Order: sequence, then C-alpha cells, then structure tokens
Amino acid sequence: QVQLVESGGGLVQAGGSLRLSCAASGRTFSSYVMGWFRRPPGKEREFVAAIARGGGSRYYVDSVKGRFTISRDNAKNTVYLQMNSLKPEDTAVYYCAAHNRVGYSGSQVKSIYDYWGQGTQVTVSS
Repeated sequence: QVQLVESGGGLVQAGGSLRLSCAASGRTFSSYVMGWFRRPPGKEREFVAAIARGGGSRYYVDSVKGRFTISRDNAKNTVYLQMNSLKPEDTAVYYCAAHNRVGYSGSQVKSIYDYWGQGTQVTVSS
C-alpha cells in the first residue's frame, strides 16, 4: 500500500509556472505507475499525465502537451508535475495517483489507479 501527499499548488497568473510534488510512503515506490489527474470547477476528474515505473515512458492529455512535464525520482519516492505557460482553464484541484497493475503504464482511466492523494488547488488568474 502507498500513501500520497501532494504539495506545490497555489495562485498564479496566466503564463506563469508551478511545480507540483507528490511524496509517496513505502519502500516500493518504483513498482508503481504514477499519474496526475485534475478536477476543474464543476467538472469530472480528468487525466493529465502519467509516468511509467522507471520513468522512461510518459503520457499526456493533448491539452497540456508541450506545457506540462511529469517526472519522478524513485530515490526520493516523489513524482513531479512541472506546469509552464499556465492558462485559466488549467484551474483545478490536482491529484496524484498510483497503481501497480501490469500492462497499464499509460492508463488514463481513473479506476485503474488504486491510490490517491488528497489534492492540491491550482488557480490560474487571467
């Protein structure tokens, strides 16, 4: 089992940057595929990005490609989401998620992920 704690959210102007971090408990972090999801105001939770266990493969939703970068440091049990060129439509609660299912490295499906953080608010002003 793994526990996830996000940090790094806040208020930023459009065009600005933020880096989210997600710290995981446990000694088997490298066995988990890690993902970031977000829930915009009044909308369903949606996939943002995912990274494979070793960090070699990364997946993004089209709306953030070229602006967001997911990375992980297995030695620090931490996954990051670097967000650049932020837009007001990026405003959401951002959640870190994890799973260790075989064959779902790039999954964008919420139900595949077994573990979730509590979320961190990101607000982008225009």
